[in-house]
Amino acid sequence: MNQTDPFRLVVVSAGVSDPSSTRLLADRLTQRVVAAAGERDRATTVTVIDLRELLPELPAALSTQLLGPRFERAVEALSQADGVIAAAPVYKAGASGLFTSFFQVLDNDLLIGRPVALAATAGTARHALVVDEEMRSLFAYLRALPVPTSLFASTEDWADDALNSRIDRAAHELVLLMESGFARAVREQSWKRYQHSYGSDAGRELEIDTDTDLMRLAAGGSMVDVDDAFDPRAS
Repeated sequence: MNQTDPFRLVVVSAGVSDPSSTRLLADRLTQRVVAAAGERDRATTVTVIDLRELLPELPAALSTQLLGPRFERAVEALSQADGVIAAAPVYKAGASGLFTSFFQVLDNDLLIGRPVALAATAGTARHALVVDEEMRSLFAYLRALPVPTSLFASTEDWADDALNSRIDRAAHELVLLMESGFARAVREQSWKRYQHSYGSDAGRELEIDTDTDLMRLAAGGSMVDVDDAFDPRAS
């Protein structure tokens, strides 16, 4: 990507109601990100992944890791994203099962270094810490790069100007991180420094060193070098 290409923003919303407060918060943040990028003379293309549309494919994805066509389109969009907005409703002091299940299905390497703005909604402010205590931990495990400002909106927050201020701050943070090109630089310059699992990131970025004891054992070989086996000095 050069400095004139549009930012590719992917919005993941786990709201299931219609209308959805989670989708509303994600949309408000999206609009502000697009505006903030425009202020820096950058266009933004937006792809929305509405997780409720993936529900029919979720059981198979969780049990067999076989992805249906909607899941595959979602993975492809995320693999090309310069930035991600991830928004979840909160139930019983945790992000919804739909939200966490979706990200658990993804390859562990898919979001390495990608900027992510985290957002959550709930009916009461008692759930406000879910974003930082649970969602931020999930994306830390995925080695993504959450922006410093977390967004949470309970019922009483929608009429509070403080929510707009937080949305504006998170949007600018996301734009600055996308503009930095950090995720792209990681893939181009530091990818081999990460520990990868076989088939991670859909197998597109993985290079496996087969010249190791573990890989020789996996291939049916021995950890003892063949030359050493017949060299009396090796004993």
